[in-house]
Amino acid sequence: MSGRDWNEQNRLVIEEFRANAGKVGGYFADKPLLLLTTTGARTGASRTNPLGYLADGDRYVVFASVVGEPTNPAWYHNLLANPDATVEVGTEVLPATAVVATGDDRARLYERYAAHHPQWATYQTRTTRQIPVIMLVRRRTRDPGRW
Repeated sequence: MSGRDWNEQNRLVIEEFRANAGKVGGYFADKPLLLLTTTGARTGASRTNPLGYLADGDRYVVFASVVGEPTNPAWYHNLLANPDATVEVGTEVLPATAVVATGDDRARLYERYAAHHPQWATYQTRTTRQIPVIMLVRRRTRDPGRW
């Protein structure tokens, strides 16, 4: 993407998210936002990315769009290598497992999100790859009252 410093942009959004109980301004001000922490596929290092999401029952669904760029984002590759992740929503920090949606599930979830966020519908038209849809499924803890 022409000159955009994604790392710096993400750093600022993450800082604002954590300082304000999950609320941020700018582009994400009126959109549901979560922080997804993955384990680097090659490095093993923790990587956190702010992502718009769709709530689907007790799952959070994220979309590897990169605004229609020709390649998938690094966080998607990280999830393929290690599907265990951490999700931050508001002030909660929750363990999750990533599952890539396929077929009718993928189409239904993408269409549902695009209906609420029309710019997402245009992202698919900008690329020849099918934008992956990832379901973040809650991992239960030992305490049945918590994730």
